[in-house]
Amino acid sequence: MNFRPPLLLDSQDVAHLLDYPSCIDAVEEAFRRYGRRETEPPTVCGVHLEEGGFHVKAAVLHTSRRYFAAKTNANFPGNPERHGLPTIQGIVLLFDAACGAPLAVMDSGEITVRRTAAATAVAARHLARPDASRLTLCGCGVQGRAQLEALCHVLPIKQIFAYDADLAAAERLAEEMAGFLRVSIVAVRELTASARGSDVCVTCTPSSQYLLGPNDVQPGSFVAGVGADSPEKRELAPELLAGSRLVVDILEQCAAMGDLHHALAAGALTRESVHAELGEVVAGRKPGRTADEQVFVFDSTGTALQDVAAAALVYERARQAGRGLEFAVDRRARREPPRSGPPAQHP
Repeated sequence: MNFRPPLLLDSQDVAHLLDYPSCIDAVEEAFRRYGRRETEPPTVCGVHLEEGGFHVKAAVLHTSRRYFAAKTNANFPGNPERHGLPTIQGIVLLFDAACGAPLAVMDSGEITVRRTAAATAVAARHLARPDASRLTLCGCGVQGRAQLEALCHVLPIKQIFAYDADLAAAERLAEEMAGFLRVSIVAVRELTASARGSDVCVTCTPSSQYLLGPNDVQPGSFVAGVGADSPEKRELAPELLAGSRLVVDILEQCAAMGDLHHALAAGALTRESVHAELGEVVAGRKPGRTADEQVFVFDSTGTALQDVAAAALVYERARQAGRGLEFAVDRRARREPPRSGPPAQHP
């Protein structure tokens, strides 16, 4: 097979090529294949620092081609205020998993934002009531906006309550997103009252304190906890998880760093209490919602399955559209003449 040099794709390339409906479908298919045990389990490595931390997530996905992706993200919550930089920065490396050829290096910011929201949308497709129309969003940053956009593609959302510890952030989101999404968005000062009146609740914050408990959601609700992606973070109280049907993205990962991690530590439930991994529901191996009054919680820690699905889609579309910059990582790929003289000596 004749391999072309890998592509360099920046954030604008990714945003242009990765629309939400396609990303949702790609992520759903990745979870389905994982639920059928047609691909290897993803893996994760974390390094935590005082100011933030680094996460490396990697996975293989078999679609029209065998892909491997490794994403390195830096997560530094103080960046916007201290340095004028995004909270999350990083890159995704995409390879051909059949021979190891590098295919692309791309910005991970847009990949992370969109694939995270896409996973919530996939879970909502299978776990929320089909008529769910009222949504409470807790956390009105970049990820909060992405969550709204993705969920509005899969549910008939008509009313959104936006809550943030910074009321001005909620007000900005309401002003900027209402016309775009064509729904009513109201910034609220109190989270739990809005959550009790909603069909869907999404938390996407860096909180280290519980935000929602068992008395803060109504029967039939779908709750997605998105922010707890490290052992120090928590959003959903153990009692809420214990009193609901809990679905996780990856059991081992959620037990180590998600809201499940804290519920296990508190003795509120066991691993056997978890209803299913999302892939098992998508693949039909475990049931999703079977009654209107059921409360479902989705513990989302973010998995490399989502990254490789999104990155593969971006790469394939970039090749079709002629987008991105080709670059050589191997002198043989540049077809340059060999150096003259003796080989370099390395101590």
